[in-house]
Amino acid sequence: DAFASGGSAGYDHKKMGITARGAWESVKRHFREMGKDIQSEDFTAVGVGDMAGDVFGNGMLLSKHTRLLAAFNHMHIFVDPSPDAASSFTERQRLFDLPQSTWADYDPKLISQGGGVFSRDLKSIELSDEMRALFGLEGERATPNELINAILKADVELLWLGGIGTYVRATHEADAAVGDRANDPVRVTSPQLRAQVVGEGANLGLTQPARIEYALRGGRINTDAIDNSAGVDTSDHEVNIKILLGNVERAGEITRKQRDELLAEMTDEVAELVLRDNYLQTQSITVSQHFGSHLLDRFARFIRRQEKTGLLDREVEFLPDDEALADRSARSIGLTRPELAVLLAYAKMELYAELLQSDVPDDPALVPVLQSYFPSALRAQFAGAMDSHSLKREIIATVVTNEIINRVGLGFCHEVCEKTGHEPAAIARAYVISKAVFGMDGLWAEIESLDNEAPALLQADLLADCGRLVERGTVWFLRHGEHPLDIEAEIARFRPGVAEIMQDLDAVIGVSQREMLAGRQEAYAERGTPPELAWKIARFPALTSVLDVVRLAAESDLDVVGVARLHAAVAARFGFDWLRRAAGHLPSDTAWDKLAIGALLEDLESEHVSVTRRVLAMPERPQDPVRAIDDWAQTLGPMPGRTEQMLIELQAQSQVDFQMLAVAARRLKAMSE
Repeated sequence: DAFASGGSAGYDHKKMGITARGAWESVKRHFREMGKDIQSEDFTAVGVGDMAGDVFGNGMLLSKHTRLLAAFNHMHIFVDPSPDAASSFTERQRLFDLPQSTWADYDPKLISQGGGVFSRDLKSIELSDEMRALFGLEGERATPNELINAILKADVELLWLGGIGTYVRATHEADAAVGDRANDPVRVTSPQLRAQVVGEGANLGLTQPARIEYALRGGRINTDAIDNSAGVDTSDHEVNIKILLGNVERAGEITRKQRDELLAEMTDEVAELVLRDNYLQTQSITVSQHFGSHLLDRFARFIRRQEKTGLLDREVEFLPDDEALADRSARSIGLTRPELAVLLAYAKMELYAELLQSDVPDDPALVPVLQSYFPSALRAQFAGAMDSHSLKREIIATVVTNEIINRVGLGFCHEVCEKTGHEPAAIARAYVISKAVFGMDGLWAEIESLDNEAPALLQADLLADCGRLVERGTVWFLRHGEHPLDIEAEIARFRPGVAEIMQDLDAVIGVSQREMLAGRQEAYAERGTPPELAWKIARFPALTSVLDVVRLAAESDLDVVGVARLHAAVAARFGFDWLRRAAGHLPSDTAWDKLAIGALLEDLESEHVSVTRRVLAMPERPQDPVRAIDDWAQTLGPMPGRTEQMLIELQAQSQVDFQMLAVAARRLKAMSE
């Protein structure tokens, strides 16, 4: 009772326009990253389909600035060489509302000079000067197939695929291998595409090798599974809503008529929930793509791990082999969006399966996650009934999986597992704690509010900074928490102290670190980040030790700000901040580099905490942090002085390598033992 037609009562996908609207989220993001807002600026498009079709018709009504130059379906070819955006939009709306309309119903008076509607049954079509100029054709006439072929190759901003058929293959593919014989005569190869963006509202418009080849040449495209996922997502929501309301109905709390009315009332919010998923999935791909070849090693390890466990066959998924990956790395070329889309799906499938087999979906702290899946009307009226939903565990596992992969990347769990040895269930708990403790939901919302106001690449950098902080927090809780992690207790334990320090961070850090953070803030502001947001994001590097400070304050039953000041004074006295920054600048091209640097940073953090703890434990400790450290250092004899001298010599070096930093860390450890 929950298919694309909406069943006897439910969500009709064509009326909602949900599949097209989901794909349009992808299209808008592509253009936004090109610096163009297609909801307020005219753009050119060609497409496959007609206005009676669900995906094509709805898609061509999603912006009043669409200048549709040409389109075709199985019956007609529509050409409008120089359309007026406003009047053509109105006419497309009329055709969409007209039952069983075809392109032949388009008012010819509204078609610009040289255009028209042509039957595909014609032996040939007379070409106007405008058509020849638009499509780069020569001669007086062309067959319908030749004209369609030229439309697919048109120099436009958007190719909108809303009809059935595979119209683009890769150069090395044969038409016979595509599996769509009907369109062999019109099919083009991906290098022939001149459209800047491809939106796949329909399935299988391009082969996967064609998508990859097009993307490697600079085209902007995802996959059909990403672009048109909103339809399936809507059906999933409808099924789960009907299960919930079915239980409520059987309990006598509502009637079937009331259920159907409630379903209708929630239509817009269901669409918003679904489109949010489209937005976040494409955002995740963007952030991953933004780092290009820098993340290639991480993705290569992810692919190999998936292959080893039998989950993925890279040949079937057209993913590059190790030799091709090495070649891309040498040429500083990362994975394309279509390739990242495939890995995104596999990462989600793997994490979902792991979480579903664990007790994570049964954690009471994740009840809000379950509730967030449903529209607000259901949360307000039937929150209690959600606990008995037959697919409760599946819903929670799905929502948590989507959030983790969308927010911190497809390689996140694999990377954190390598660093800590913990399994996905523990990682998921630590992630939930970390993002809550650092208040990431609000920061993510602030960054996303900059759409079409700040450069898209700046947004990607800001989101990446957020991801790094969440990952550091996740690793910290995995290493220092008591397992299984108590989500509610850990958040309650750490969030107030972290918020208190963050509110007055500049007052508890050293001068050199303040200067470094001020430089980061200025750099972000110069790129278009609002001042307050620039201030928040710029201070992320200083938050590395905040969790340690809160833990130390709790252990010693002292004021968290006072402990933070002492912790910062220890860092300034013994160069911990400088050493961490130096380690952060070391080459980290391979997995082993990253693991080695991570271990070094972990050692430095541990030694920093150890020194601070020892100073805190001094009897009759002076309130002034500097005096307290002096008094503690005097109890150790010459060791602190020698350590400081070694650090001065190290800082004087023109180039610092891993071995030098490792020796310094060893000396600090000896001092703190």
